[in-house]
Amino acid sequence: MSEIEISIVGGESASFAAGTTVQEAVKALCSSKERKKTLAVMADDRALDLTASLDQSCQLTPITSTSEEGLDLLRHSAAHVMAQAVVELFGAEVKVAIGPSTADGFYYDFDRPEPFTPDDFEAIEQRMKAIVGQNLPFARQTMARQDAIAFFKERNQEYKVELLEELSDDEVSLYGQGDFVDLCRGPHIPHTGFLRAFKILRLAGAYWRGDEKRPMLQRLYATAFFDPKALKKYLFQVEEAKKRDHRKLGKELELFTINEQVGPGLPLWLPKGALARKLIEDYWRAEHYENGYELLYTPHIAKRDLWATSGHLDFYGEDMFSAMDVDGVDYQLKPMNCPFHIGIYTSKKRSYREFPIRWCELGTVYRYERTGALQGLMRVRGFTQDDAHIFVLPSQLEDEIYNILDLNLHVLKTFGFTEYDVYLSTRPEKYVGSDENWQRSTDALKLALEKKGLKYEVDPGEGVFYGPKIDIKIKDVLGRSWQCSTIQVDFNLPERFAISYTGADGKEHQPIMIHRALMGSLERFFGVLIEHYAGAFPLWMAPVQAVILNITDNQLAYAEDVYAKLRKNGVRVSKDVRNEKLNFKIREAQMAKIPYMVIIGDKEMETGMVTVRLKNGKNLEPMPVAEFAELISRESKKSQGLEA
Repeated sequence: MSEIEISIVGGESASFAAGTTVQEAVKALCSSKERKKTLAVMADDRALDLTASLDQSCQLTPITSTSEEGLDLLRHSAAHVMAQAVVELFGAEVKVAIGPSTADGFYYDFDRPEPFTPDDFEAIEQRMKAIVGQNLPFARQTMARQDAIAFFKERNQEYKVELLEELSDDEVSLYGQGDFVDLCRGPHIPHTGFLRAFKILRLAGAYWRGDEKRPMLQRLYATAFFDPKALKKYLFQVEEAKKRDHRKLGKELELFTINEQVGPGLPLWLPKGALARKLIEDYWRAEHYENGYELLYTPHIAKRDLWATSGHLDFYGEDMFSAMDVDGVDYQLKPMNCPFHIGIYTSKKRSYREFPIRWCELGTVYRYERTGALQGLMRVRGFTQDDAHIFVLPSQLEDEIYNILDLNLHVLKTFGFTEYDVYLSTRPEKYVGSDENWQRSTDALKLALEKKGLKYEVDPGEGVFYGPKIDIKIKDVLGRSWQCSTIQVDFNLPERFAISYTGADGKEHQPIMIHRALMGSLERFFGVLIEHYAGAFPLWMAPVQAVILNITDNQLAYAEDVYAKLRKNGVRVSKDVRNEKLNFKIREAQMAKIPYMVIIGDKEMETGMVTVRLKNGKNLEPMPVAEFAELISRESKKSQGLEA
């Protein structure tokens, strides 16, 4: 029997007989502590179970229970256990589809005549616990594809048959635990006993293969962890997220609404939400003005030919709305603002002395989203981008990206986001432009990130069709990531529209264009802010900073006077002068997340003062109206990170 050389990444190597199992190699090469954590391995670039045989020399990288890969393995295995439990409980007439792991758990799709109920969740979990208690090994077997088709046909599992018929492999792998067998590449955890902490979360409908013309399946979403404490923490966060759901709070706090008569995915900003948006926009404009940007406004539609020239029809056409005929010419709702800014660039000849040219716009764009994908403010069909396009000389590219990063992080910090993940996305399979320009722009993005001292991950192939990009995903108070900021280098549009500038040598040259958004979509960013702050915005962006509460009708005239004075002094104030008990009105103000309550009774009316109550229930000493206005101004600046 021949020998092979096997090593552990970062560790020892040794000779073994060909056919040695992964488990035997790990036992010989790893410490006892490491062995206990190892669930599977990467053998060079192949993922293998512990029971797999090694027939050639390789390097092993353990997949452990403390790694992200290990957690993904656990959840994938948990999906199989859940499918087994469902089949055992509800009979062989249940047809199983697919069950992958996800970012925060796993799901499995089932075709079953009766809908699942919350009571079923508990029964499925109990059966899963019984399966876990049996420590059933996940056993892999290979089978000729045609034999596998016959195997699943015999069991009336038509979805597995369809998947198999589309494969080109002559041989496929199946995994079984107990009497349950599933089509799967693997690998899996060694046995079901590793699955000690799991929970079924919810039920949803899902079309088979995502096709609306195919059967609607029942999708059970669940999650799993190695540690019960980690599961408990996650479930707490899930409940907290429900409380913070921007759709729920948006309705309760009267911030926005979506009217089916207007159309799905087209949010309407209510007065309080519109005021909060104005505050965000005013801050955005002021910061851009200070950083050398000029403001633009562009139309909502353009001739369809514009999008052919820009390349959006070829690369983005399926996400655009249908064309409209205007006097025999096709026009299109804009999905992007960039071609309009090109149009402004070409309005006159440009000199190298003008550069960099920084233009920004809060431009509303329209993109087709499937109805099922729409979600509150997070996924809409009409939204406003905090867009900017910067035209630079080649020599200015790296410095300008650095400046953008500087402004970007400053703006995010002002809104309360100081934790984020940064990604450098490189050339996708489908792209335009020369390899030289792609390399040049990728290097510029990389150097700017390193100069700024930002840790980043390379996201291979995730750049846009016209250039590489930096993506910044902010983390909210619950640790969830949200895609917001993006910086994209583009040689393509300047080429397509043949734009140029006159250089110092008197010749015409092509500028480089940078696409940039700090918040992304205002709608989505506002939705994130609602959930991050649970609707209790910092004072500087709270649509209502204070509410006036009178005790009896005797103080109505004075309440109106205080209201007028506060508004005149720039305080965003409302009033609740209903004939209701004070405690009731206080509770209403607290529910509305209003930072300050101005209490007015006979004593306040007689002294010309106001009593101020904080949302935490504490009362401040009575003060003149002007002093309270100054307090609001001072605290508002502090909440924005400005000097009082």
